This record gives sequence, structure tokens and C-alpha cells, in this order.
Amino acid sequence: MKGKTIQTLVQGWETVRCELLNTRISDLNLRLEGSPLEPLVRKLEKELEAKKLRFKPKIYLTDSWGCPDRTPVIGVPFYLADPRLAEIEREETGEIEDPKSIMMLLRHETGHAVNYAYRLWTRPGWEENFGRFSRPYRDVFRPDRMSRRYVRHISAFPHGRTYAQKHPDEDFAETFAVWLTPRSAWRTRYRRWPVIEKLACVDRLMKEIRRTVPKTGRLRLSLPVEKLTYPLAGFYGKKMERIRRAARGYVDDRLKRAFPPFRGEAAPSAVGLLKRYHDRLLERIVLWSALTGEEAETILHKLESRAHALKLVYRPGKEKERLMDAVSLAMALATEYYYTGRLRGQNYGLSAISNAGPEGPSC
Repeated sequence: MKGKTIQTLVQGWETVRCELLNTRISDLNLRLEGSPLEPLVRKLEKELEAKKLRFKPKIYLTDSWGCPDRTPVIGVPFYLADPRLAEIEREETGEIEDPKSIMMLLRHETGHAVNYAYRLWTRPGWEENFGRFSRPYRDVFRPDRMSRRYVRHISAFPHGRTYAQKHPDEDFAETFAVWLTPRSAWRTRYRRWPVIEKLACVDRLMKEIRRTVPKTGRLRLSLPVEKLTYPLAGFYGKKMERIRRAARGYVDDRLKRAFPPFRGEAAPSAVGLLKRYHDRLLERIVLWSALTGEEAETILHKLESRAHALKLVYRPGKEKERLMDAVSLAMALATEYYYTGRLRGQNYGLSAISNAGPEGPSC
């Protein structure tokens, strides 16, 4: 192994990346609370409070940025809730939102949410300043890069900071974002631009509504993260075969074969079985392989953590068979590690597993 330990093998980035890509997004247990997004959401709330606005939009994780049409909620890409997923996004797309751009996008989407919550587009002055709200929405538009009738805020490829020109709804959202941004000095920066009238309109509307909380009723979330039931690899249109070859500590496929799919009530968990027989499995690995106790312990912890992450179960009454498969798998991994320095290769001693079905979902 040239000094490389089994701990670094099973925790290596290529292995972790493969595990994440082969996991359903809904099973990644992503939450806003405790994520890198949480302090940014709190910052947004403080900015709204500083403007004396009582409205706080509901923010949830989904597959992209957005505010569903006329629904005062804000969708944020799920990959921003986990640094590992953010790194995969950067690797796959070549870019990732930094805290500054996230705040700009949050303010923009809050502009949509405020507009929808209070139906501001129906109020006097809105259409005169921003245009007809019901105008058809087009993804392709030709902006005037020199126009001073619009604020310049978020940058969108390929038009730069002209996103406000896309549609009246976007115009309002961008104008609101500039108005909300602390120390934006919009009165000074835009004082000689015609867009100052739009900013004044936003300022007036916010003073009208800031003391009231809108009656929004039940909010419809578009594709919340809990409903994204496809593997992360599918989000990027990736096939797993090439990715698996680089993941030298990857065990998910073979663990799924040891615990084939079973849908039944009160199905025992695979991780429960592995933990219950942890000491005995550890004993056998050390006895029949050349690994140390620490190395064998690492393999077992790997199997337990992945069985838990994959939510593997087994058919009641098949405990002995599954335990034999688990022993065979653990020994195969120990042998592979000793002879090859990796945890992938031929399925040594897994005759009981070989008839269990396919490796799992192909992403």
C-alpha cells in the first residue's frame, strides 16, 4: 500500500463520491438546519427584520433555485446543504455558488415570494413601473446592456447583469433585491438613472405591507428534496461503471447483494444484524486473514455505516443466511485488501451471494 492505510482507503474522496452518487437524493438526509445554508438564511431573515418586514418566506431544498409561480416559497438547490455534494456539483459543472452569490439569489427569490404573498402586481403603481405581470415568460431574451431603466444585480449567463430585463416579475425581484441589500446605497448609486422610480416604488410598497403577515394558506412545494427519489448520479446523467473503477474502497454494490431488496413489514435491518454480531465477525476476520484488529475493525465499520446509509434490510427468518453472506463478504474484503490494497475485485467466497440478483440500481 506504500504507507496508505485502510482508513484512508475507505474514506478516500473517490470512494465517498461514488457512494454519494449511487445514493438516492431523498436518502441523503439533507436538511437546512445545521447545513452551510442555515447561517445565510438567518442573515436573510435579519435583513428583512432590519427593513421591518414581518414576512419570512419558507425556504426548502429542491433540485434548483426557484420560486414556484405565485407561491411564496423559495427553493434552494439541495447540493448547497452538504459540502461534499457542493464539491461534486463543482466537479460536474465547473462552478458552485459562493456565500456572496447565494445571498444575492436568496434576496432575488425573496422578491418573488414577497410579490406573490401580497399579490403586489395587482397594486397601483406596480404595472406602471414594471410592466404587465401576465406577459408571456420567455427564457431567451435580448437585453439592452446599456439600459439604465433596470437595476444590475445577479449575473446570468450569457447576458451578464441584465436579468431584470427578462420579465416584469424578474424586474421586480431584482429591484427588490437591490433595495434589500445592506449598504447597497441605492438612492445614491441609481439617483440619476430612470430605475430610481422603480426602487422608490418598491420602497413605498414595502412600507405599506411591512406590518402585515399575508394569509398564504397551504403552500405547495415543487419537488422538495424528500421527493427526489432518483440517485444523485441521475441528477448529473452519470453512469456508475467508470466512477466505480476509481473508487478503491467502494462496497455498496456487494453489500446490496448480501442483503437483496425485500419489501415487507417489520423487516429487520442489516445494520442491526452486523452490529449484533460485530465482535464475532471481527474475531473471524482476524483469525482467518492477515489483517490486524484495527484494519478488520475498519472494514466492519465500513459495512455497518453503508448498510445504515443504504437502509438495507433482510427477510425475517433468513438471519443465518444473511449472516453467512456477511461473513463471506467481510472475509472477501479482508483478502482483497491484504493482497491488492483495495476493496474491489473478484467475489471471493460469495457463492451464496452470487444468486441474489443484480448489483443494484444502475445510475
